[in-house]
This record gives sequence, C-alpha cells and structure tokens, in this order.
Amino acid sequence: MKGLNWLPPEGTQVLFVLFLSFLLGLEREEHKLQDDRYSFGGVRTFPLIGLIGYGVAVVSGGDLLLQAAGFAIVAGFLLLAYWHKLSSSGYSGVTTEMSGLATYLIGTLVYHQAFWIATTLTVASILLLEMKTRLESLARRMDTSDLLTLAKFLLLAAVILPLLPDQPFGPFRINPFETWLVVVAVSGVSYGSYVLQRLLRGRGGIVLAALLGGAYSSTVTTIVIARRAAADDRPQLSAGATLMASGMMYLRLAGLLALFNRSLMSRLAVPFLALAALALAGGWLWTRRPDSSTAAPAAGFAAKNPLEVGTALLFATLFVAMLIATALAVRYLGDLGVYSLAGIMGVTDVDPFIMGLTQSSPVPTPLPVAAGAILIAAASNNVIKGIYAYAWSSRRAGIESLGLLLALGALGLLPLWW
Repeated sequence: MKGLNWLPPEGTQVLFVLFLSFLLGLEREEHKLQDDRYSFGGVRTFPLIGLIGYGVAVVSGGDLLLQAAGFAIVAGFLLLAYWHKLSSSGYSGVTTEMSGLATYLIGTLVYHQAFWIATTLTVASILLLEMKTRLESLARRMDTSDLLTLAKFLLLAAVILPLLPDQPFGPFRINPFETWLVVVAVSGVSYGSYVLQRLLRGRGGIVLAALLGGAYSSTVTTIVIARRAAADDRPQLSAGATLMASGMMYLRLAGLLALFNRSLMSRLAVPFLALAALALAGGWLWTRRPDSSTAAPAAGFAAKNPLEVGTALLFATLFVAMLIATALAVRYLGDLGVYSLAGIMGVTDVDPFIMGLTQSSPVPTPLPVAAGAILIAAASNNVIKGIYAYAWSSRRAGIESLGLLLALGALGLLPLWW
C-alpha cells in the first residue's frame, strides 16, 4: 500500500486491518444497541480478531496450515459465544459469529497483500448485515417458482454451456457451444422480461405488459391480448398494445443480431429500428384513441415461466434444423429457396430460423440474401399474428389488430427494394 511512506510496510498493513475490522465492529456495535438480546463482539472485539488473523499470518510466515489452525481456534471461541447466547436468550442467529470469522480472514488477506479482496469482503459483509430487513422481506416475497426459474437459467448458462465443445462437427459444421450460446442469449432476453413482469406484479396495465411480453414472445403476447380483448370492450387499447408487442419483436431481434452477427445487424439496423419506432409510437397513439367502454382498463397479464429445459432443448433442435435447412436451400435452391423458407418459418417461431442465419455453414448464406430472408420471416410472422388476433379477439379488436399488423408486415418488406 502506498501513501504512508513514513511507516514500514507492516505498519501500513496493521492500520489497514484495524480500519476494515473496525468498520465491521462498528456495524455490530450498532446492532447490539438496537437489540436487547445478548450479542457477541463490537468495536473492540472485531479489530482484535482482525489483528489475530494478521499476527498469525506473520508468525507462521504465511504458512496456510498454521493460519487454518488459528482460524479453528478463533472459531472455537466463537462457538462458545454462540452456545452462551443460545443458553441465555434462546436466540439462534449466527450472523455475528460468522462476521467474526470473516474478520479473521480479512487480517490474513491483508498479510498476503490481497487488499482488494479484503476490502471487498468487508464491504460485502457490511452490506449483507445492514440489509437484513430488506433481504428477509425479499425472501418472503419471492415465490418458490422464481427461485426455480433462476436455477434453470443458471443451469443453461453456467452449467451446461461451459461443458460443450467449442468446435464444429459434421458436414454442416455444427458448433455445440455456439448453438447453446444462442439458446442462452434467447433465454436471457426472455428471462429478463419475465423478471420485470414478476417485479411489477401486474402493475402498469396492458400497455406495459405488451412491451415486456413482446420482448419475450410477441406471438404469445398477441394471443394473450386477443383472448382478453374477447372479454373486454376496448378494441383500440387491445389493437394498439398488439402492435406495440410486435414493435418489441424488432428490438429483440436487433439485439440478438448485434450479439451474433454484426454484419447482418449493420444491414438491418436502420429498417429494424425504424419499424420498431413506428410500431411502438403508432401502437401507443392507437391506445390513446377513445373506446366505447367506460370500464377500467385491464390490468397486465400474469407472467409465465419462460425457462424450461425441455423448451431449451427444443429450441436448440430447431436451431440446428434451421442451420441445416438453410444450408441445403442455399446449395440446391438458391436465393428463392431461402426466401420461401423464410416465409414458411414466419408462420411459427422466427427466432430459430433468424438466429440460424447469423451462423456460418459449409455454404454461407450471402449477406444480402440473409438480410432479406430475415425481413421476410419477420413480416410473415406479423401476418400470422394478425390472423391469430382476428381469430381470438372480439370482432372489432380483431379487425383493427389484423389491419395494423398487415400494415406493419407490408412496411417490413419495403427495405427489400433497397
């Protein structure tokens, strides 16, 4: 550490240990003043524990075995304090004792000149101790399904992905790591939208629900809005929200293209952003039009769990199938075959097909053809969503939604003339 040149290095380290451990002791002292029950340690005990950790490290010459023995001795004293607390007050909280062990580690870390880790450990400990009420409140509000969904996302991103080989296999040069990375990226967008919807818990109305749902799946969101429109007499609101959800589709696709193929994104950035802005602004203005009903607007619909391992495997399978189908179309059918495949895939989920176009294959799709195919797939998807809206919602809302999505689909094809 620099700045205290008039002290020997060891003196500077002792002062640093005292400062960090005193902060922890100060926080625990404040806790003792607010709680009548017995609590171990404060502004004197914690600095002493930190100094013990540093002193043991110095005497042992950095020997990890001797430092671990010192850690065990300090843990024994903390165990006695915990037993006394149990017998005198019946309170079983062990947070303060764990803080004492962390303080011992801070002293040893400073000896090993791991100043950043020691400081981070201190700050993280203080934050966890001070945010007790908020964290416990968060735990009470969190459903079991929320924790399970987070675990599923971590399974996809942090467990499965690192295990996959990052090299191409087979005649179509399929890379397992890149394939699953696409799955993780699409799942990440869906999971982010799901988390926001869960945090809002239905607040914000149908417009905000359409925006967040469109970031996950504009097709699913269109169907949900259409079903609600069949019961609510608010065709302007439903049709405008449906258009906004499709606008979010263009933003989602733009983000995914930017991650996996910058060349494609540079070609489609202007039309995608323009279409997104037009759909979002037009949809919002459409929702401002007066409806005949005077009932209160519908609340936002409940978020659905987007992460299932089976769904991820299905997406990966579709993605690989689209890679192979696109390569075969380029090789044997030419540009017209790719465009025809794009129009067909727009009827289903466009993400596997569009993400397949971002990856290379033995017969790479020419950049202009890939960009055109993406525009066709998105436009085709807008048309089918319009049909879904017409089939599922009330007559007036269905007609308006179909008209707006057909118009958006037609506008989405205009860049092909460039």
